[in-house]
Amino acid sequence: MDLFTTLEQNVKGKGVSIVFPEGTEPRILGAAAKLQNNGVLNATVLGKADDVAAVAKDNGFDISKLTVRDPENDASYDKLVAAFEERRKGKTTHEKALATVKNATYFATMLVYTGEVDGLVSGAVHSTADTVRPALQIIKTKPGISRTSGAFIMQRGDERYLFADTAINIDPNADELAEIAVESAATAKAFGIDPRVAMLSFSTKGSAAGDMVTKVQDATAKAQKLAPDVPIDGELQFDAAFVPSVGAQKAPGSKVAGHATVFVFPELQSGNIGYKIAQRLGGFTAVGPILQGLNKPVSDLSRGASTDDVYQTALVTATQVLA
Repeated sequence: MDLFTTLEQNVKGKGVSIVFPEGTEPRILGAAAKLQNNGVLNATVLGKADDVAAVAKDNGFDISKLTVRDPENDASYDKLVAAFEERRKGKTTHEKALATVKNATYFATMLVYTGEVDGLVSGAVHSTADTVRPALQIIKTKPGISRTSGAFIMQRGDERYLFADTAINIDPNADELAEIAVESAATAKAFGIDPRVAMLSFSTKGSAAGDMVTKVQDATAKAQKLAPDVPIDGELQFDAAFVPSVGAQKAPGSKVAGHATVFVFPELQSGNIGYKIAQRLGGFTAVGPILQGLNKPVSDLSRGASTDDVYQTALVTATQVLA
């Protein structure tokens, strides 16, 4: 079954609520209306009511069931300002808090933080930094996790894999790479992928040497200690991780080599290039980036995202809420 059909079935009727701060963007508003009208989840969009209504009218959207909230004129504004000041104690002033919470992305993040909604989807208009910065300042990472990371689910027919980090960390150290591996295994499991984690390198089991190889070797050992019940192995070249015959030759006895489903890249450059090659040359659908390691789900869209992309990302976010 298609991934999104499965996710929609799993999410529908569970009462998950998602906020979309870019409520006057047609792609966002169309997806939010469809999600709400199909009974998949409870959608809240941000913006001035008249502006949102005008966009809906111009595009033929039925927003009668949507919740529309204006950060500059909202009943919860004072409460959210107070919560923001408490969360950012010593790092903001009352005057700055008043202005910051009027920003749609910060307002939406505060709705997630205070539990008024379950998750957030943004990025059709705003940059990744604009989406991630408030999440890191307010929602923050899970205990024991030093930073967030970005993963893509790669799907082609019945094949489904997870690639990380493909969006956030430029050059993670061994400790950070180990965290990414463990979080990626958890993400994979939430989306129906049996996690077998390959720590990728240009070397397999010492076939090459150097600082980059050592980093992956150290990260593998650390990840194995963090999650002893998860099959994690490295360092592995991609063919050794993916092709059974190559894995058996280069890493005999490995529970991962030749059968990996989760691929952890050594740094952002190779991860970003790798998922785009799979997408453009391999015909895989790339779903994400899924932000990992946060206390509550926040999803970042590509600014080129279509209405379908927004809809699907909301399904992914809702799945994280229920995980």
